Amino acid sequence: MKIPRKHIPLLASAAVYAALYAAASVRYADQNFLAPQVFLNFLRGSAVLGVIAVGETLVILSGGIDLAVGAVMSLSSIVIGVLVMECGWPPALAIPAAVALGGALGLGMGAIIHFSDLKPFIVTLAGMFFARGLGFIIHLESISIEHPAYARITGLGLPLGGGYTLPMTAVIFLAVVLIGLYVLRYTSFGRNVYALGGNEEAAVLMGLPVGRTKMAVYALGGLCSGLAGAVLTFDQSSGNHGAGVGMELDAIAAVVVGGTLLVGGVGSLFGTCIGVLTIGLIRECITNYEGTLSSGLVSVVIGGLLLAFVLLQRLLVRRARE
Repeated sequence: MKIPRKHIPLLASAAVYAALYAAASVRYADQNFLAPQVFLNFLRGSAVLGVIAVGETLVILSGGIDLAVGAVMSLSSIVIGVLVMECGWPPALAIPAAVALGGALGLGMGAIIHFSDLKPFIVTLAGMFFARGLGFIIHLESISIEHPAYARITGLGLPLGGGYTLPMTAVIFLAVVLIGLYVLRYTSFGRNVYALGGNEEAAVLMGLPVGRTKMAVYALGGLCSGLAGAVLTFDQSSGNHGAGVGMELDAIAAVVVGGTLLVGGVGSLFGTCIGVLTIGLIRECITNYEGTLSSGLVSVVIGGLLLAFVLLQRLLVRRARE
């Protein structure tokens, strides 16, 4: 049976992840690497990147790019910390406010991209500087969050049986993925996103709401970044300026390694999950299991994988045009 070309990047990413996991399970067999709790820890450690990557996937599928996701995530965490610790807001109000702020920033960038016809790279780069600067204006340093509700939230999880529990941050990550999968697969908005990324001119000729779709994907990307900031506060019990530095590049790498084409129109959130887990696996093995290796090797390996998948995409696009 012949495999469609558009599925090759996804299958390649799945094969790479399976190979890396198998190799790690052999190398770290004496450390019980195959225990279910180890994989659950991977999910928890990858939750922040995963939530951001869901929004980035929507943007890239539409043919765009968003460089502001890491800065918006940090801004959201700082806003939550300030609202809870200095303004006395309950987390139940502070978190939605911060997530809404992320969505508003994304919507603003999407509107500028649509109405000014500027390149997404330039607009979101400016958005990155704006969000990062705004975070420092709101609070110059990172802020610790000490609230009874946070202690309860971080202790929550989804019981899986056998004494294992899926942490709350991982539950949020998987819930966002499932919602995104439904939106892309079963709604007209999802079909519009693919059509916009496949050929914007053709989408316009077909009468699709190109402008509305373009603004919506950036708004959703901002919402995901804002939610990732909330997940970060659950994980670290603080609002952190530095956590978002470079996160936009990790998110783009996860999306591309997961098989989504940078030119848009082809990809899936399932593949993005694989990309997120692949990056999490590499980071975990090098930083925690290989104590003698430099942490800089993480960037080297991720960069090599990213280059390999971009070259694979280039080859597939070239053959499709022949």
